[in-house]
Amino acid sequence: MTEPRLVTVYVSQGMLPAEVVRAKLESAGIPVLLKYEAIGQIIGLTVDGLGRVDVLVPEEYAADAEYLLQEEDSDTEEDSSLSE
Repeated sequence: MTEPRLVTVYVSQGMLPAEVVRAKLESAGIPVLLKYEAIGQIIGLTVDGLGRVDVLVPEEYAADAEYLLQEEDSDTEEDSSLSE
């Protein structure tokens, strides 16, 4: 059996935004893998790529994941325009 091909659908600088995206995707039934350098988490640096976190999903879920994340971006834009 071959391993599923993973696709990056989101990149964050730091673990917190990646965990939020992960929770949203997993709540929609999309399996998620976070890829990051361990040393960035240990010493808490988020510079020069150390805090970079890639959110990966199997290729067959990529379109659904990107749609959900775009939906989140449009919700955020609407919320910010309401507060002005």
